[in-house]
Amino acid sequence: MREVVKSHLNYVVADTKKWEESAAYYIDTNDLVDAFVKNAGLGFAIPYFHNGEAHDYVPDFIVRLKAEPPIHLILEVKGYDELQEVKAQAAQKWVEAVNADGSYGRWAYAIAHKPSEVRKLVAEASKDA
Repeated sequence: MREVVKSHLNYVVADTKKWEESAAYYIDTNDLVDAFVKNAGLGFAIPYFHNGEAHDYVPDFIVRLKAEPPIHLILEVKGYDELQEVKAQAAQKWVEAVNADGSYGRWAYAIAHKPSEVRKLVAEASKDA
């Protein structure tokens, strides 16, 4: 569990201490971040199909960046996942659809394979706004 400032919740309960807790620190201390939340129990999931069956992908974080207009970054922190490519493709399609609609603000998606990549991914998403 990590205490945070830039979330409406005062703590992030991480699934993994090294990965998600470290990522929460990098997000919370980043000047480009306006607010964020650990995506647990929020009901936010991205649907995808694998082997003909429907599944839900629940990414790790939702981050609101200080951009004009604001951009919401869906951020996954993942070491190895055999379905990573399938989930990433579903997330990219979701982002493209939501951005095309335009009613829900601007969105982006990124995967950090190491917590230390979080700062770079946040910066890249901010530039795309």
